[in-house]
Amino acid sequence: MPLLRSAFIALSTNQPLRRFSESSSMGRKLSSRFVAGLEVEDALQTAERLNKQGLTATLDSLGESVRTEAEAHRSAEIYHRLLDAIAAQKLKANISVKLTQMGLELSPELAYTIAAGLTEHARATGNFLRIDMEGSHLTQVTLDLVHHLHAREEYRGHIGIVIQAYLYRSEADIQQLIAKGIRVRLCKGAYQEPPTIAFAKKTDTDTNYVRLSGILLSSPIYHGLATHDEAMIEAAKNYAHNQGIAPEHFEFQMLYGVRRDLQRRLVREGYNVRVYIPFGREWYPYFMRRLAERPANVFFLAKNLLR
Repeated sequence: MPLLRSAFIALSTNQPLRRFSESSSMGRKLSSRFVAGLEVEDALQTAERLNKQGLTATLDSLGESVRTEAEAHRSAEIYHRLLDAIAAQKLKANISVKLTQMGLELSPELAYTIAAGLTEHARATGNFLRIDMEGSHLTQVTLDLVHHLHAREEYRGHIGIVIQAYLYRSEADIQQLIAKGIRVRLCKGAYQEPPTIAFAKKTDTDTNYVRLSGILLSSPIYHGLATHDEAMIEAAKNYAHNQGIAPEHFEFQMLYGVRRDLQRRLVREGYNVRVYIPFGREWYPYFMRRLAERPANVFFLAKNLLR
């Protein structure tokens, strides 16, 4: 499985395969399990359907590493449309954004300006913006931007961040975020990182995830635990129960198309569950990272494709 994970992460950056996959009907059919559709309307309809099942949503317009300032602004405009539509349709949903899609690698100032505009729009519509975490070379600049925006009094409670449990630095980062009152989504991590900065063994990442979950649950802030691992979920539930932490104090977060049975079960048990809904035409890197996280999905997709 580690070899498969490395292979899929490598394939996620293969541009010829990406161009072929994103333009082929077979590629779109394969991706439909994990990607809600190609257009804004597809994501909104999916969010509405999930809301009716008792699930909340996070909407993510797929794409990263834009090449021009104009592309960055076009990417941001999709999120502005989403915020307006969420408010108009009274959906229980927020948005999740990658800073490279907002021009971070072109200019940190450009990304900050765009992120500030989205945070202001989230504030004006009573919503929330989550800044996704990307590769480790962008960890510090992403943290700096979120800390800077959250320091503006009018934006407090309207912007949060993602922390990856496989990085050694994550506990210190979480302690600083909690001290500032910033909401965190905790995930395991989906990028290939060197053992000098990240746990190489899954068991070590799992152990760190459980430890970080406890820190987040014990804080007075509403956080999200992003995992499909039932062992991690049970550990969080047991910790919350033993510490007298109410289920409404936090939420579990899961990906669209993954463990739908578990999502519904947790809702029946009284837990908050948010589903991450990706959509858009640039779905290939995201799709490959999902296969890297859980290579068993390859066999699931192959079985369904042949039906």
